[in-house]
Amino acid sequence: MSRRRDLQKNLFGGTTSNARQFGMIFTLVAIIVFFQIMTDGLTLTSGNMIALTQQYAYISILSIGMLMVIVAGHIDLSVGSVAAFTGIVVAKAISEQGLPWPAGIVLGLLVGALIGAWQGFWVAYIGVPAFIVTLAGMLLFRGGNQYIGNADTVPVPEGFRTIGAGYLPETGPDTGYNNLTLLLGLALCAAVVWREWHARRVRQRMEGAEPAPLWVSAVRLAVMVGVILFATFRFAGGRVGTSFPVSGIILAVLVIAYSFYTRNTAGGRHIYAVGGNARAAELSGVQLRRVNFLVMTNMGILAALAGMIFVARSAASGPQDGLNWELDAIAAVFIGGAAVSGGLGTVSGSIVGGLVMAVLNNGLQLIGTGADMVQIIKGLFLLGAVALDVYNKKQGRFSVIGSLMRPFRREPPRIPAPDTSTREAEFLPGR
Repeated sequence: MSRRRDLQKNLFGGTTSNARQFGMIFTLVAIIVFFQIMTDGLTLTSGNMIALTQQYAYISILSIGMLMVIVAGHIDLSVGSVAAFTGIVVAKAISEQGLPWPAGIVLGLLVGALIGAWQGFWVAYIGVPAFIVTLAGMLLFRGGNQYIGNADTVPVPEGFRTIGAGYLPETGPDTGYNNLTLLLGLALCAAVVWREWHARRVRQRMEGAEPAPLWVSAVRLAVMVGVILFATFRFAGGRVGTSFPVSGIILAVLVIAYSFYTRNTAGGRHIYAVGGNARAAELSGVQLRRVNFLVMTNMGILAALAGMIFVARSAASGPQDGLNWELDAIAAVFIGGAAVSGGLGTVSGSIVGGLVMAVLNNGLQLIGTGADMVQIIKGLFLLGAVALDVYNKKQGRFSVIGSLMRPFRREPPRIPAPDTSTREAEFLPGR
């Protein structure tokens, strides 16, 4: 019994977590298993996993930026239009103006930064709500995309397509797998083992803290390493010429960088402080306008990057690029555990939420569900997941979102009871 209790308490998150905190991950696993059965094993084939990574990398990139916007207490409805506008500007510059494609990528990031700064100026320094600013931006940059591109598609060169449709190259001896993908998987396994070892060492040095039992750490490592190795051999064992996508590597780098920033830096904690209570954060010294400006600027940069990756994968920029991307990004963030009121959410949670929506969409397509029903099911799933969690939280029951976000909750300050002895003494007879 004690071993089962230890496993439940420590397997997925140390002494402060338990398996219930990872309800959304279990939901993702359940969806994968369901569609794996319904599609006769197509869901977890090498080709489908590679295609899934390429198809939804840009949405996951958007969800990272959208998370920071929502955590700060805002919303951005313009990301799809910004991505489309950046895509057509870069495609035109490369194809018609002769700009080298690496310089085109830099140009796209600069365009995204300028657009984000423009919208951030209105939100942070003028005080216009982000909903209104980005709604105007959605119309403005969608029209700009069609005006610059004349509602036509503009192709991009082969080199530029690498960031959206490229793979890790083949190198080294013939092993039957892509060697660089194998090395990437082994490096990730080593990183997971080192992280577990380092976490145990830190807890051993902390006074009053005890690490999880050694056998629990072993089980946790076995599960995580097993999943990584399974995915590694799937990605490395695809048809010749394919392997782990370059867009997946870009996404992984962004996840690591932004996870570190939001969890381990003062700037990241300021974003949570502003979303939790903007007035209190400002009184404590947080520069409110600066945080809001940087959050919106960052969203513009990531939207531009997502747009370029999509254009690179599609081999051309078109007038329909970016349609409804903002809805998918917002859905991923909320399914991943962000609070509507701001102040709560994690980068990893948003990625899991994005994977849930991606696998759901991909699985429905594999079993032949029509596009109309796919949208209906996705909408109902989003509404049901969030509504059930909110209901459980109100009823005092287990809440997936509330549990996932427990480490980020702020305890309200305790106000000491007023000392009335002196005041009562003032009204005593004879005083």
